[in-house]
Amino acid sequence: MISIVLHPIVLPTIGVLFYFILIPNNFNSNQRLALLGLIFVTTYIVPLLILIFFKKFKLINSFEAESIQERKIPIALMIIIFYLFGNTLKDIPNLFDIGLLFYATALGLLLIYILFVFKIKTSIHLLSLGITSGFFFILNSLYNENLIIFVICTILLAGLLASSRLHLRAHKQNEVYLGFILGFFAPALVFYYL
Repeated sequence: MISIVLHPIVLPTIGVLFYFILIPNNFNSNQRLALLGLIFVTTYIVPLLILIFFKKFKLINSFEAESIQERKIPIALMIIIFYLFGNTLKDIPNLFDIGLLFYATALGLLLIYILFVFKIKTSIHLLSLGITSGFFFILNSLYNENLIIFVICTILLAGLLASSRLHLRAHKQNEVYLGFILGFFAPALVFYYL
C-alpha cells in the first residue's frame, strides 16, 4: 500500500504541495492550484499515459516496468520532461526553487539511467523520496525555516517504503539504498552548481 501512496509519479505533486505549505511565498490560492494542476498533469498524467501506450504496444509487460530494458525508454522520456519543466520554472520569479527540484529529479533519473549500463535497477520509489528529503533539507538552510522534523519524517517514510519494496521483492537492499542516496544528494548538486 505504501508503494502506491508514495509512488514516484505522485511525489512531485506532494512535494510541491508541502513546499507551498512550509515555505513562505507570494502565491495566492488560484496560482498554487494552477501550478499544482500543471505539475500533476506533467508528472502524473503524462507518465501514466506513456505507460498505458507502452503496455498497449507491448513495449512493457506490466505497469511496474520491472526489467531494466522496460525502464529505459520511459525513464529517458521522464528525464527530458523533468529537465524541460525545470528549465521553464527556474526562469519564473518565485519558482526558481521548484525549477531546481525538477532539475534534481532529472539528474537523479539520469544517474539511474547511467547505472543501467552496470545492470543496476535502482529504486525509483526511493530516489523520489530521497529527492524530497534532500530538497527540503536544502530549503531548511536556505530559508532558515525549521524543516528538520519534516525531513526526518520523510527519511522515516523512506525506511517504510524501502521495507515495502524489499518485502514485495521489487528490489534488493543495495538498490533501495542507492536510490535514496542518489535522490538525497541530487538536490544538493543542483543547488550547488546552479
